[in-house]
Amino acid sequence: MKFLLVFDFDHTIVDENSDTWIVKCAPGKRLPHGLRNSYQPGHWTEYMGRVFVYLGDSGVKEEEMRRTMTTIPFTAGMGDLLRFIGENKELFDCIIVSDSNTVFIDWILKAADFHKVFDEVFTNPAAFSSTGYLTVQNFHAHHCPKCPKNLCKRKVLKEFVDKQLERGVSYIQVVYIGDGGNDLCPVMSLKKNDIAMPRHGYTLEKRISQLSQDRSPVECSVLVWSTAVEIASYLKLLIKE
Repeated sequence: MKFLLVFDFDHTIVDENSDTWIVKCAPGKRLPHGLRNSYQPGHWTEYMGRVFVYLGDSGVKEEEMRRTMTTIPFTAGMGDLLRFIGENKELFDCIIVSDSNTVFIDWILKAADFHKVFDEVFTNPAAFSSTGYLTVQNFHAHHCPKCPKNLCKRKVLKEFVDKQLERGVSYIQVVYIGDGGNDLCPVMSLKKNDIAMPRHGYTLEKRISQLSQDRSPVECSVLVWSTAVEIASYLKLLIKE
């Protein structure tokens, strides 16, 4: 019997948004006004596709992107937390479910030597084309009205847990660690024994709080965190019990 740790990536593992961090590679470290304003709600992946075309057209190469992405800061205490999880892999399965992309997450985790901590990473597939442009695709199709069209994190989590059950792996508890609005859908699917860990001051915490005020609270326990030190403290308590 193991615990399942589910991490978001942007503003959770790293302290920034990886998709906006890449803009540091753009000429003048900013995007043209028209491109910046072309985002439509729920269509972030398509927007990032246009950003990558602009970077490619501006002559930004893969190596420069990689160099820039590996300077993104981790959230306070996250390095120690990931090392702790890595040392206790017999107790923890650990996955990332993120609206970033495979290239960015891979670069960042490998540069910091954290890639072995995670059993699987679920995020938008990205690759460099033969012309050297970064391209990104939607993670999957789904019918959830609450989520952006490229990714329903609840669907990802359910499919992962179901697949693990088929392999004979069941979890004592799911611990979901995130910050954003798109983390609410999976959190609402958590059971009484599970725990949601929203980051203090971010959208997920505000949405969970709003649900409680509307008298439709989430079923799981909620523990707010500001730094990864608090997450590590909770996990250490878990394995002592």
